[in-house]
Amino acid sequence: MQSFDVVIAGGGMVGLALACGLQGSGLRIAIVEEHPPTKPFGVNDEYALRVSAINAASERLLTHLGVWQDILAMRASPYQGMEVWDRDSFGRIEFNAAENGLTHLGHIIENHVIRQVLWQRAENLPDVMIFTPSSLKNVAWGENEAFITLSDGRMLTSRLVIGADGAHSWLRQHADIPLTFWDYEHHALVATIRTEQPHEGVARQVFHGDGILAFLPLPDPHLCSIVWSQPAESAQQRKSMGSTLFNRQLSATFDMRLGQCELVSDRQTIPLTGRYARNFAAHRLALLGDAAHTIHPLAGQGVNLGFMDVAELIGELSRLNQQGKDIGQYLYLGRYERRRKHSAAVMLAGMQGFRQLFDGNNPAKKLLRGIGLTLADHLPGMKPQLLRHAMGLNDLPDWLIAQTASVEKI
Repeated sequence: MQSFDVVIAGGGMVGLALACGLQGSGLRIAIVEEHPPTKPFGVNDEYALRVSAINAASERLLTHLGVWQDILAMRASPYQGMEVWDRDSFGRIEFNAAENGLTHLGHIIENHVIRQVLWQRAENLPDVMIFTPSSLKNVAWGENEAFITLSDGRMLTSRLVIGADGAHSWLRQHADIPLTFWDYEHHALVATIRTEQPHEGVARQVFHGDGILAFLPLPDPHLCSIVWSQPAESAQQRKSMGSTLFNRQLSATFDMRLGQCELVSDRQTIPLTGRYARNFAAHRLALLGDAAHTIHPLAGQGVNLGFMDVAELIGELSRLNQQGKDIGQYLYLGRYERRRKHSAAVMLAGMQGFRQLFDGNNPAKKLLRGIGLTLADHLPGMKPQLLRHAMGLNDLPDWLIAQTASVEKI
């Protein structure tokens, strides 16, 4: 039986980021992951279908973890502008990095690129041990530690167990933590698209009555990753229809903004469900990322919300350990839970309200959407606040703000 301070269930982006962030804190960390990266990433590989819009807050965390430059060296696409419009009304809003004294607003990065860099980092850390391929088979919650049995028969003990095992978290279910969830009744169709006109480093999103279509710029100036949120039946039809008809419908829905569009990859559909765990922590347990919450992808904030869970938990566990506190006591995990439940609730409510406002062709809704977007685009002081929110700068934990400020001062 091996003993650790923190055992992380799940070696995805969020679980790996936490492990890397706890290196040097004096804690012994284990990661348990069933599916390790299958093959090394190559810069000439086809673009993966699953990408994330990494905002400035997540960039600061990944820089602190020492992996940001490695991610950029592999493959990432900075975007300098954002455009959002409603196809059925006059409303639109634009953001520009240069106008706000910035070099970029964020980066579009393939999920497996982020994960591979974090995995390689974690493998080389002296305080981190990775158990793979393996998964949790059983956890017994003791007073002073948790007793863990792995699928390969090995046994571990830990002062704290972290649920970073995704939306269908085994740990969350095993701990009997209730889950509030709702079906968005949409599926996201994802694919890679070649556009007639260059994307010019701008992320674009159009609302079109029964759906939301986002074009996310990739490093090739004529390639975009699309995320097309639409009713499940429409998504399945468009997944299986011929590429010629699909290209025509896609180009028309996007208002021909980048000219003719051409499908250059497979198509994949993902059911969209909102989730919110009743508790983000319990005795000897903390949840983060999709295990605690999932949101609609219309603002691309899912992974960023998870990375801010990581940032908050890094600060809390490091502080508790320095003070000699028991890191697994629910009492001491309360501050993490309160802060992250609040951030997730605000994000979930905002996305739900936004989606309902832009859903359907009701004339009153159309007028309200048009007025709302126009006011947001022109009212003094409104756009900087919206941009700051989109970049995640209102959600940074205190320790990361302080560290960033000291680095910028140097």
